[in-house]
Order: sequence, then C-alpha cells, then structure tokens
Amino acid sequence: MEPDESINVEGGTLALCGTDPVTGFYRDGYCNTCAADQGSHTVCAVMTAEFLAFSKYVGNDLSTPQPAYGFKGLNPGDPWCLCAGRFMQAAEEGCGPRVHLAATHMRALEVVPLDVLRRHSITGET
Repeated sequence: MEPDESINVEGGTLALCGTDPVTGFYRDGYCNTCAADQGSHTVCAVMTAEFLAFSKYVGNDLSTPQPAYGFKGLNPGDPWCLCAGRFMQAAEEGCGPRVHLAATHMRALEVVPLDVLRRHSITGET
C-alpha cells in the first residue's frame, strides 16, 4: 500500500488533519491515500452535528463508539478524513461540513470540484 504523493488540493504539502481522534486511511492523522483506499478518505472535514446525523441516516454512523475497533466515535468539532463521495453527497444535500483545504488530499478533486471545496473551506482559507 504505497501512499500517493502527499499533495493538497492547492498544490502544497499536505497538512495534518487530526490526531484526536487519529484520522486518515493510514491512521496517521493525514488524509493520505493509495490505490487500496477505495473510499478515497481524502477530504479533511470538521464534523458538525448536522453532518454526523446525515452520515448516520445514509448508513455510515460516525458518532457511535465502536470499542472493538478502537473507535471512540466522532463529535462536532472533531476533524476527520471523509470519503470524498460522502462529502460531495452531503454538500449536495446542504449539510456538507467545513473543510481544511491544506489538509485535503489532491485526489479528492477526482470526486469533488475545487470550487465546492472552497465554498466549504474553514474561514481564513482560500
């Protein structure tokens, strides 16, 4: 599972997304990806109650702890490497969370247009 180059959607070095809880396909805190990452866990998003409810409704419960997998569950405010397709689905439904552009992997652009990511960017990012 050789990771793709760590480049963000703006062409810079991929920034850290989050370590509490540790996120990413590789569980290293970064939204790195590779060919084996079929979900494309590439969008660094900050969870909201609205998004977590939406995700649970569409079948991916991110808020309920799963101790067997060492997963404590996500809360509003937690950063998380989302699947690009789920982010796009949420954005289209009007409940897309905010994203850290510098921590969002360039492979997200295969699914999500840059202008959509920019509309959801954290204040202060371009």
